[in-house]
Amino acid sequence: MQTVTTLDMLRTAVAKLRADGARIALVPTMGALHEGHMTLVRCAAAEADHVVASIFVNPKQFGPNEDLDAYPRQLAADAALLESEGCALLWAPAAAVMYPAGFATNVSVTGVSEGLCGAARPGHFDGVATVVCKLFQQVQPDVALFGEKDFQQLAVIRAMARDLDLTRPHVDAIIGVPTVREADGLAMSSRNRYLSPDQRGASAALPHAMQAAIARIEGGDEVAGTLAALQAELVAAGFASVDYAALADSRSLAPLAMLGPDPARLLVAARIGGTRLIDNMAVGPARR
Repeated sequence: MQTVTTLDMLRTAVAKLRADGARIALVPTMGALHEGHMTLVRCAAAEADHVVASIFVNPKQFGPNEDLDAYPRQLAADAALLESEGCALLWAPAAAVMYPAGFATNVSVTGVSEGLCGAARPGHFDGVATVVCKLFQQVQPDVALFGEKDFQQLAVIRAMARDLDLTRPHVDAIIGVPTVREADGLAMSSRNRYLSPDQRGASAALPHAMQAAIARIEGGDEVAGTLAALQAELVAAGFASVDYAALADSRSLAPLAMLGPDPARLLVAARIGGTRLIDNMAVGPARR
């Protein structure tokens, strides 16, 4: 595996990979890799001839009081993991390469970016859209893979790619990969390492409470009351607060007051100690 840190190096390496019309899959990450990321790499390898992964802790998607400085950085260990999975190229730019002096462009996606994490983290999805747009332009992949754990992020990226013609028409070049979970159901996340042992044990209440809420909603219980009970259950289990617990349309992410015939998603963000955990699960027709 080759690691590159400048745009010139990246373009030269990608051109070599593209020889003879080879397909390239991109897996964008912020590092601190875990089995969820490795699943993305394996899925990418099944979609293309070569996998390009990026590691960049993007300052534009962190708020002023968030964990940019504390976010785990372990480039050597991450590179070894990627190489073990057959990744061909690692793009690991510094912030000054991605955002050189005078950088003044912002990509904003309305609609699906509003509400949920968009409301709780103002500017977050502008930062995501901007950096992913740059990654698409830099690598120009045939396909790109993202985890469904960040379901709203996936919706934002799909909308941006469609609106800015970043992928070929009628080609599903943005592939969502199902959430990878720990044995107790907790969604894998780089931020899980922030949890103390007690917090880690309590955090399993999140997927369990969500599964119970889904069963009640699919059984016909009233949505608002079920979501309120879900939040109360998380607080009782040791979570400090719940940013949101929402039932939403799977495509538009518009909030739903009741379960209809179309696929829906239960999305939750909750804080335990100083760590913010997010999760989502399919509800209704998508599960059958």
